[in-house]
Amino acid sequence: MANEAGTPVGVNHVVLNVRNIEESHKFWTEVVGMAEVGRLTPTEQRPNPPKMRFYSGDHQGRQNHHDIALVENPDLPRPGEQWRMFGMPVAVNHIAIALPNREAWLRQLAYLQAKGIAFDARVNHGMTHSLYIHDPNGYGVELLYELPREVWAGDIDGALNWSERLPTEGAAALVDRTDVPRFG
Repeated sequence: MANEAGTPVGVNHVVLNVRNIEESHKFWTEVVGMAEVGRLTPTEQRPNPPKMRFYSGDHQGRQNHHDIALVENPDLPRPGEQWRMFGMPVAVNHIAIALPNREAWLRQLAYLQAKGIAFDARVNHGMTHSLYIHDPNGYGVELLYELPREVWAGDIDGALNWSERLPTEGAAALVDRTDVPRFG
């Protein structure tokens, strides 16, 4: 018998309750860029399934069974008018979505800005460069690219505690410095 919990390899997927599955589908596919890979349909064993859809990112040219799933629950409370990272009346603070590299992340920022998506926060962390937006249900979504491991691995706690707030509007919101501090 084991005396301690095993160490997992990471988070496999997140399932979110959403008020309107069509509105949320549009956000997760057209704004974030996830691909729908499936949805629950009636079966003999489950004739009235919930409205549930499954989404995958790009895993080196392949799709996963799902990274994010959405379940419609029209009774969810409406989020506050202004999104903020702390103090929101939602159970999930934010979901971090990794872009494959800096160039893809910068293209995504330009795309979102051109679509008129509000940037809630731009933050350079010690281990990622991040953009925060929010979905129609008030969930924060962090779009990031990870800095090289050698930048932050020597002092993970130091990297987690370091942050630099950046502009959220105009051309300045699309600037990304590469002269980053090293931790450890």
